[in-house]
Amino acid sequence: MKIAIINGPNLNLLGKRETDIYGNQSFEKYMEELKNLFPTVDFHYYQSNVEGELINELQRVGYEYDGIVLNPAGYTHTSVAIGDAIAAIKAPVVEVHISNVHSREHFRHLSHVSGKSAGSIFGLGLKGYELAIRWLTDRK
Repeated sequence: MKIAIINGPNLNLLGKRETDIYGNQSFEKYMEELKNLFPTVDFHYYQSNVEGELINELQRVGYEYDGIVLNPAGYTHTSVAIGDAIAAIKAPVVEVHISNVHSREHFRHLSHVSGKSAGSIFGLGLKGYELAIRWLTDRK
């Protein structure tokens, strides 16, 4: 099974930025844990701070992979185009957010991604990625 994990802006700073919200572990280190938890999954990881690059990656893997775990970060609340890209591809997308966006600023309550995704996970820290992967692998 092939699963892509796509992270949006500022998630390259995990472990360094706002550790009270996002924790102190880098995503690269967490990725090694995921590979150990799911040894039969062929993972692809991609991170970008650029909206168009995230859309290009969704389109690139959206017809080749069995599932996508997407944390669009701040683009969740602003990018109609990312939502449209999710609607256009074949692979199911699970939206993941490390923080509970609904307990944060009001503008973060709007998601242009949730309605196009197979499901959404909010506020469970990095554990949300594991749960999304488990859901994707269980459905096959």
